[in-house]
Amino acid sequence: MILVEQAVDRIASAFRPVASEPVAIERASGRVLAEDVVASASQPPDAVSAMDGYAVRSEDTARPGTVLSVVGSAPAGHPFSGRINPGEAVRIFTGGVVPAGADAIVIQEDTDTVPDGNVRLNVPTTRGRHIRDAGLDFKQGETLLPAGRRLAARDLSLLAAADLSSVMVRRHPIVKFAATGDELSRPGEPRKPGGIVASSGYALAALLTRWGAKPIDLGIVPDTLEAVASIAAQARDADLVLTLGGASVGDHDLVQKALGPEGFALDFWKVAMRPGKPLIFGRLAETPLVGLPGNPVSTIVCALLFVRPAIAALLGTTIALQTLPVRLARELAANDSRQDYIRASLSSRNGELWAEPFLVQDSSMLSLLSQADCLVVRAPGAPRAQAGETVEAVLLD
Repeated sequence: MILVEQAVDRIASAFRPVASEPVAIERASGRVLAEDVVASASQPPDAVSAMDGYAVRSEDTARPGTVLSVVGSAPAGHPFSGRINPGEAVRIFTGGVVPAGADAIVIQEDTDTVPDGNVRLNVPTTRGRHIRDAGLDFKQGETLLPAGRRLAARDLSLLAAADLSSVMVRRHPIVKFAATGDELSRPGEPRKPGGIVASSGYALAALLTRWGAKPIDLGIVPDTLEAVASIAAQARDADLVLTLGGASVGDHDLVQKALGPEGFALDFWKVAMRPGKPLIFGRLAETPLVGLPGNPVSTIVCALLFVRPAIAALLGTTIALQTLPVRLARELAANDSRQDYIRASLSSRNGELWAEPFLVQDSSMLSLLSQADCLVVRAPGAPRAQAGETVEAVLLD
């Protein structure tokens, strides 16, 4: 068995980024940039007023009570075409271009209108007051977002402000997956004698979509060499192949045996972890393949640990499993040679997070995974942990 960290590194290092494609910014949310985003325009493109008021020459405002002649207006989108001379002002509104000759804005609350359309300034001002300089936010040619960034909603507004209508992003990696087992049936279908419902694929497809991949379900594959071997032909155009179940060494665990003649080359098998020890990684011809364990909790935990970094690598980025310190609500026994991921609920006490590990940790029990808020991580050989002790946990969702 290899360690979890070794398995993550070997899987992630086997992938190269997929090709890029242009996408309109209105459809780019959640996509990963394939190249740096460079501003094609400055923002703002001109010096503009940050307030409603009057554009003035700051030297004309030294004495409170000064009256200036209003020679025009500058609403947003309608710049004043002339130049402000000594003793003059221009009525300006938020977003209006600062007229030539002006170097400050006096806000309208600090003025009074006087006869003949003039304005009295009640306070002095300073050069640059209430003016947003051209390029204050960013300048043309400036790199705004780096390649590898997953675009959030706020990034889309930034792209639009930079006068970009589309960006180059990584295409969605194609991930094909198949569940193996004679005992499996779809939800709502007649149950086979001694059978169970195939449940893991639904969580897996949702996770793959969330991570930026395009999941394709190849269905349920019976426990025959021929059926499992057929996965190879169906997966030729995939960027990653996943099998669910059949990864152990029992008489009906056929993934390695069936796919070997189809060009499967094993990198490693078995990881020192719980749940999820019987994990396979290798290549099916040129396509990386991860054989996930069949128990549903093991499938999902292994997807979080190993498949997510693979998808990140395909998208030209990296992802590290984020842990946070929590305090144990009850003691945990000393650990053996495998790294544990223990389902637990979280609560807050006096500003601290406390984790309550569930008493039962069977890897077939999805109800406990659904109730869990986190996975408490226990390193191989970890000594007994007392209640109140601080440990590391992985947040779910």
